[in-house]
Amino acid sequence: MAGAIASRMSFSSLKRKQPKTFTVRIVTMDAEMEFNCEMKWKGKDLFDLVCRTLGLRETWFFGLQYTVKDTVAWLKMDKKVLDHDVSKEEPVTFHFLAKFYPENAEEELVQEITQHLFFLQVKKQILDEKVYCPPEASVLLASYAVQAKYGDYDPSVHKRGFLAQEELLPKRVVNLYQMTPEMWEERITAWYAEHRGRARDEAEMEYLKIAQDLEMYGVNYFAIRVCGCCPESPASEQIPPGPDGQWLLLYPRNKKGTELLLGVDALGLHIYDPENRLTPKISFPWNEIRNISYSDKEFTIKPLDKKIDVFKFNSSKLRVNKLILQLCIGNHDLFMRRRKADSLEVQQMKAQAREEKARKQMERQRLAREKQMREEAERTRDELERRLLQMKEEATMANEALMRSEETADLLAEKAQITEEEAKLLAQKAAEAEQEMQRIKATAIRTEEEKRLMEQKVLEAEVLALKMAEESERRAKEADQLKQDLQEAREAERRAKQKLLEIATKPTYPPMNPIPAPLPPDIPSFNLTGDSLSFDFKDTDMKRLSMEIEKENSLCRVPSPEWPSLKSSSR
Repeated sequence: MAGAIASRMSFSSLKRKQPKTFTVRIVTMDAEMEFNCEMKWKGKDLFDLVCRTLGLRETWFFGLQYTVKDTVAWLKMDKKVLDHDVSKEEPVTFHFLAKFYPENAEEELVQEITQHLFFLQVKKQILDEKVYCPPEASVLLASYAVQAKYGDYDPSVHKRGFLAQEELLPKRVVNLYQMTPEMWEERITAWYAEHRGRARDEAEMEYLKIAQDLEMYGVNYFAIRVCGCCPESPASEQIPPGPDGQWLLLYPRNKKGTELLLGVDALGLHIYDPENRLTPKISFPWNEIRNISYSDKEFTIKPLDKKIDVFKFNSSKLRVNKLILQLCIGNHDLFMRRRKADSLEVQQMKAQAREEKARKQMERQRLAREKQMREEAERTRDELERRLLQMKEEATMANEALMRSEETADLLAEKAQITEEEAKLLAQKAAEAEQEMQRIKATAIRTEEEKRLMEQKVLEAEVLALKMAEESERRAKEADQLKQDLQEAREAERRAKQKLLEIATKPTYPPMNPIPAPLPPDIPSFNLTGDSLSFDFKDTDMKRLSMEIEKENSLCRVPSPEWPSLKSSSR
């Protein structure tokens, strides 16, 4: 029972001791964070928690900003968070931003996180046109921003259009020239390619070194109203023209109630014409200001030179006056701090930063060497791969050539064999041709003899044919003559028979001795005597004579059987 009571008491005591918390959202330039804060926390407690979370040691440049009725305010370090005029709805939102700017970013910004936060904030101010930047400087700054984000330019990776979705230039600069996004990208890429080898922190620092020379860099502007006279200056003194080309003339005094702009930055206070925020009408460097006081809603600037009148002004809002006072005190403190020896903490930070920078430099050099060695190794590998591929191709070509050579050798061997066989055949044919030639020669000789014999036979046949033709012609003539003679003989016979018939029918006459007519020598003779009236010419003899005559004619008409054979031989 006692134990249960004791446990309940301890639980209730723990419950009572557990502090009440509220949620805070911290928005940086590239991230958002949420914290549970105790109700009693002051601004410094929350600020230190954010700085520890970010790993930030150069805390004097930064602050937690919030907005009250369209007016910017900064969280006070010695005041409770919830006592500020902030929204009580959770999460309570603050913006972690740079409140004060360095005179020389390269010398004063030690940590890389500090450089990065400044880079992001200044870049946003330029793009939002809160800081005026000429077009040429805008393109150069954009190229360093690209180098910080993408690293070294690589044409194979950063192809045309890779910046299409990036916001790199102020809209005023883009609208000032009739250039396409592709043309702007080409100009930015041309500068970007020249930043090869720069690390992200180096590119961001180069960005800040260019940006810190801009007229509106690090200047907080406030609308003020002159309450008293300002320091005198010669009436003829002129200030170089602003971006609009107008010359500003400084008058000896400004009338009371004149509307002006107050600019607060790391170098001092500046008075601007409301229409020209680039060139101040007059400036009060921090080392020439003896005192700045604020009382009864009025600021009083007392220069070190007592001959110069004080300058009095105020703002229409109390919160703005308080903000001006905070910025004046903070910038003046930093101005004086820069001109003193660095504190032990700063010396330690700078030493660590130098060591870190040297280590990073060595690391970058090592990485550069490794990268170079890797690139050389890759080039060597590529070269070896190329040579290997070339050797493979050459080996393949050699193998193909070898196979072709083997095929050619086989073909040549086969062709040689065929040629050898052909040579043998040709030799055989040559021998046969030689034999045939000998035979032809022998045949030619025989043929020549036969030809001579044939020609002789042809000649003989032609002579014989001539003789036979002549003989035939002679025989034909003889046959014709014989026919004629036969007809004449028959006619004579007819006449003789008629004469005999006439004689036989006539009476006996005295004998007469007539002279007989001559007969052809081939016709058989017969004797006619008037005494006996008898003759030896008989019919059988006439028939025999006619048959011989016909036989002779037929022999003359039939050609000799030797002529065709002789003609064929002549052919």
